[in-house]
Parts: sequence; C-alpha cells; structure tokens
Amino acid sequence: MEDRVALLSEWAALTCEETALLAESIGPAQADSMIENVVGRFAMPLGIGANFLIDGQEYLVPMAVEEPSVVAAVSSAALLARSGGGFSTGSTDPVMVAQIQVLDVADACKAKSTILASEAEILARADTSPSLSRLGGGPQGIEVRHLPETPEGPMLIVHLLIDCRDAMGANAANTAAEAAAPLIEKLSGGRAGLRILSNLSDRRRAWAEVEIPSKAFDSDDFSGRDVVQGVAEANAFAIADPYRATTHNKGIFNGVDAVLLATGNDWRAVESGAHAWAARDGQYRALTDWHVRGCGDSESLYGRLEMPLAVGTVGGATRSHPSARIALKILGLDVTEEEGPQSDGERAAGDAGKVSRRRGARRLSEIVAAVGLAQNLAALRALATTGIQKGHMRLHARQVAVAAGAEGEAVEHVAGQLIAEGKIRVERARELLGQ
Repeated sequence: MEDRVALLSEWAALTCEETALLAESIGPAQADSMIENVVGRFAMPLGIGANFLIDGQEYLVPMAVEEPSVVAAVSSAALLARSGGGFSTGSTDPVMVAQIQVLDVADACKAKSTILASEAEILARADTSPSLSRLGGGPQGIEVRHLPETPEGPMLIVHLLIDCRDAMGANAANTAAEAAAPLIEKLSGGRAGLRILSNLSDRRRAWAEVEIPSKAFDSDDFSGRDVVQGVAEANAFAIADPYRATTHNKGIFNGVDAVLLATGNDWRAVESGAHAWAARDGQYRALTDWHVRGCGDSESLYGRLEMPLAVGTVGGATRSHPSARIALKILGLDVTEEEGPQSDGERAAGDAGKVSRRRGARRLSEIVAAVGLAQNLAALRALATTGIQKGHMRLHARQVAVAAGAEGEAVEHVAGQLIAEGKIRVERARELLGQ
C-alpha cells in the first residue's frame, strides 16, 4: 500500500498533507459539520482504477467501493480497451431541469401560451446565481407541459432549463424554481405547488465509446471471436429483458457509483436519473450497446454507454470533503470556482490536440461514463467465458478470512488455502484458523 501511495502522490503531485489525508480522511469535527446527529465515521476503501486511456489522455481513477473485484475488473477492461485506442467520450451542456407544478388552472391552453410568451421575464426572475451568470450559465429557457390526468386532477408543469456549469446544480435549480414561482402563478392564474429540480437530467448526458479488435480477447481457453459474440449476445439479452437489464445496469453502477462517491458526488441522484433513462421507451433496458463489427481479421467489438450524468466539481461535498478534493486532483479536475470552467475554445483545442486535459464537471461526467462502460465490459466478458464467480470469489476470499477472525499474515494464509481448496466459506476459514 505504501508503494501505491508513493506512486499516486508522484502522479498527482500531492502534498504531504494530501498524501496523509488519503489514509485519515475527515476528522470527527468535520464529520459533525457535514450532516446531522453525527456519532462517528464510516470508512470505505479507496482504490485506483488503472490503465485508463480516455480521449488520448492517461487517467488514474479514484474509486470508493467495498465490493471485491470491482477495481481489479475495471482495470483489466481498461487495459483491454487500449488495444483499440482506449475510450472516446463526449457530453452535452450541463443543463438541469427545475420543475414548477401549477394547480387549479382554469384554462390550460391560455395559461401555457401566456407563460411561453413571458419567457424573458421568467428567466430574469429565475436568474438567482450571479456566479453562474458570470461563468456563462444560469437560466437558458423554459418549457410547459400539460398533465391532463393525474390522481389529483390536471396540472401544468413549467420547466426551467438551468445551465449549471461545473456545479451539480441542485441548489441552483431549486432556488431558481422558487424565485420564478410567484410570477408563474400570476401569469397562469393557478397555484404553485412543488418547486424542485428533476433528477432525470436527460439534457445533461455523457457518453463513452470503445472499439476493440476481436483478437485482443484471444486466450488459451477461448477464441476472441467467440468472446465478442458472447458479449454481444449477453447485451442483447439485457436490452430485451428487464430482469437481466436490472443486474446488467447494476454492474455498470459498480464503477459509476465508486467514482461518484470518491469525488463527493450524489450517486443516488445519478442512479435515479439513469434508471429512468433506461426505461424511457416504456420498458427498462440495458444502458449499453455492444455489438460485433466487421468480419474475419477486421472483426471488432464496439461498445457505447450514454446516460444522464449530473455531476459537479465545485460546491457541496466535492469541496467540503478533503478526500473528494484529492480525488479530483488525481483526475486533474481540481478546478476552482474562481478559475471557472474551460471555455468552448479551450475545450475544442484540448479535443483537437489531445494535449491538455479538459477540466470541470463535463470532463468528470465523461470519465465516469468511460468507467461505467469498462465495468460493464469486464462483467460481460466474464459471463461470456469463465462465469462471474471464478474471479470474484478469489478476491472475496480475503474478506471471508477476515470475517472468520483472521488478522495480519493469517489473512493471506487462510485466503490462499480457501482458494486452493475452492471452498471460500466462513466455516472453512474458521477451521483453518483453528489449525
């Protein structure tokens, strides 16, 4: 562990204080200032997803996760992806939706027309964040939706479209909705109910793609062509069947959530939006697309993941939690609110030259998408070959040894024996300890 920390500290140019914080994280006083009724701290292992080549840039990816095999699997898949040039990514503008529920409207059509005609006035009222406006963000537009039938009668729903720049944007969206609600009441003749953001951030998406030659999957036991066909068939199963899709997408979030947690982002918000996106056509489906391209020596496996990804690199826990700040620094995304995000010109130059790292929330969302795609590839490859349990249980053996009471050198000794016997169970671990 000490060697890994030394390598990481050199990679990210961490200070001595930051290096120490990797192990210590937050103290009791800081924990008490972050949430209510604090009684302690709950530590999670912080690992590094290695081998990532994303848009021509090398990345080490911090991942906070408790499940064995996640970090090993994603690092292996990222290494495999390099044979096809690594991951290519992209993202939309960071636009969030703030919703205002309008009730008791006498004439929905007239109210909708009046609200849309008053867009400029509404946007001015909703422009509540000078810092967002200064950076080119803030309210960008409105939409009006009519819900003619609900259990409580018809409703008008007004959407404020808020460009949140490098913030996740929940507070900005909620504040804007509350500020605009009185004017919308006046314009519609109705009564404002809920005024809150939507976590279905379908305007704020990120995607990652990869194409890997079939021969990269060749092994002593399996031909690459058989493996890529198996991956494609497994993905097709998850597109067609919601029972399979649920577990398929959970595997994606093994990677996605780990990066979001490490960087202080709201993984619950991202998950809820992504699951809604997965069911946008009325059936819950896989978030990924894997299929075989070409044939013969030119055959390859193509994969793509696209999903809503509302993340931030400023504000909230991304700034108040020291480990989250260090995670962003490791990713090269430690942009401050004073520095602001890169301009479109700077982003374009970075895209074209593949030289300087892009920064900010959009770049974080793209990295997260690449990690999710890699995690999915690792799972599907295992399922299409040896099965998911072989590698997972080998890495799970150490947890079983600890659960049985092993400490120090006994952990590796007991885990090694469990693996050799193929009996990775707590009861057997206790027997080995007794011997």
